[in-house]
Amino acid sequence: MDLILGIILGVIVLTLLVAAHEFGHGVIARRNGVKVEEFGIGFPPKVWGKKVAKSPLGAHVLYTINWLPLGGFVRLKGEHDDARDDSSYGSKTFWQKTKILLAGVAVNWLIAIVLFTGLAFVGLPKIIPNQFMIPADTAVSEGHVILSSVVAGLPADLAGLRAGDSIVRFNGLPVDSTEDLTQKVKDDQGKTADVIYSRNNIESKVSVSIRADNSDHKGYLGAGLSQQTLYRSTWSAPIVGVVTTFQLTGATFQGLGDTLAKTTTGLVGQLSTDPTARTTANDDLATAGQSVAGPIGIFGVIFPAAEKAGMRQVVLLTAVISLTLAVMNTLPIPGLDGGRWFLTALFRLLKRPLTEPLEAKINGIGMTVLMGLIIVITITDIGKLTR
Repeated sequence: MDLILGIILGVIVLTLLVAAHEFGHGVIARRNGVKVEEFGIGFPPKVWGKKVAKSPLGAHVLYTINWLPLGGFVRLKGEHDDARDDSSYGSKTFWQKTKILLAGVAVNWLIAIVLFTGLAFVGLPKIIPNQFMIPADTAVSEGHVILSSVVAGLPADLAGLRAGDSIVRFNGLPVDSTEDLTQKVKDDQGKTADVIYSRNNIESKVSVSIRADNSDHKGYLGAGLSQQTLYRSTWSAPIVGVVTTFQLTGATFQGLGDTLAKTTTGLVGQLSTDPTARTTANDDLATAGQSVAGPIGIFGVIFPAAEKAGMRQVVLLTAVISLTLAVMNTLPIPGLDGGRWFLTALFRLLKRPLTEPLEAKINGIGMTVLMGLIIVITITDIGKLTR
């Protein structure tokens, strides 16, 4: 059931983020005199559609809901670069096209800023080293001790505890830190302890039979422990939201660069005749594979885990995904916003016309490569999900 709820939550969040991204394109397109023909939630085939006489995207826009619930789209009149009708995208200036193409990116960054600002008010988890805060307006606190993992067949699992549960009290005493709980469990090895835990903000009580032997180093409780540092701000929360977004944007670009570098060295290393070099190459490829997640990984692994951990983690993950969508759409990948802008800028510099057939061919190749990567990542995700 947790898996199903996590998948549903992931689909809803990703659809809303992509739809907001596309809505941003549509609003700025309209403001720059481009006719918006259709705005869709999900991808065809169509379930429902209605042409609206007046709307934020202009007059007589067709709004549709479609069967494939993985995002959304906006269809502009004359989307190819060499269209010349006055109300077409192609007829606009380079600056107008730039604003239209990057509007979706700006919306996703704005969503991330708003969500990080909200988290800063209630408690923003520490997620990167040197995370920004204003000491004079920041209260630092440690969150609940959480079971980050539960080993099947060991005490925590047998008592009904699950990954994501917060441990509130142990034998009537409050739990302050992972070290505190570890020591309490060790002191009661071989005994039965009463544990009060919180799941989905509901507290419950179970009796746990603590192991007397830890020779396999799986813990007397049989569970991994984690605890998050939270930063709470008041007047500086909007500043924290903006700076945190920029910090994570830089970290995301760096992560993409590291993943690309490891993938490249891993592939090249496969050609080496040195067994040690090939082993290192395999490690690089494995590291790169663990660093990325596709739809299956997001819906089947990441969102179910976040859903178990609570609303704070869901909001945090939503902010990170929105930011990642912004970053990915700035990259010069044909078919994505950054790639389309790069093509427009390149042919403008070359003073050559970017014809509709050529533009379609380049974007088609880019999307084919991108879909191939998604398939490979999906296969990897399925392996993660079934392990």
